[in-house]
Amino acid sequence: MKKTANVFKYSILSLIFLLIAGLFLPEKVTIPVQGATSADWNHNTFWYAPWGTSGVHKGIDIFGVKGTPVLAATYGVVIYVGKLGKGGNVVAVLGPKWRIHYFAHLNDTSVSVGKFVGVSSRLGTLGDTGNAAGKQPHVHYSILSLIPIPWLATTESQGWKKMFFLSPHKKLI
Repeated sequence: MKKTANVFKYSILSLIFLLIAGLFLPEKVTIPVQGATSADWNHNTFWYAPWGTSGVHKGIDIFGVKGTPVLAATYGVVIYVGKLGKGGNVVAVLGPKWRIHYFAHLNDTSVSVGKFVGVSSRLGTLGDTGNAAGKQPHVHYSILSLIPIPWLATTESQGWKKMFFLSPHKKLI
């Protein structure tokens, strides 16, 4: 019984250490489309409302030529690769500070779940999948914090969710 209690105690302590350590990892964020500049997205679309069935736009759309490489904005572990209704072909990367970097509307993907990616590692290519079908090719890029940041919440439409979504524009400029 005592051995089980010790294993449990050390497991909890290890988990707490891992959680805290993840918050202190440095986070360098770069533009996730090869050759793109800040002129390739509208700086005012983060949290723009109304935005289709989502209510508000929880990221930015970086435009370019279909097939242009989409790159990891930071280092991390790929936690999801697949298709979603609105997002089409998507990739999600768990990066420093327990933040998920979400890339949607990709034409194709070139990573798999569990793969470690470095800054500027290729994730896929620019596309128009999901609810972007027939529109100008782009990547929808969002940053979600798994640890809420309460002071970011506002009274605007869906403003309470802002404690989980960070403005990619502010991180990239």
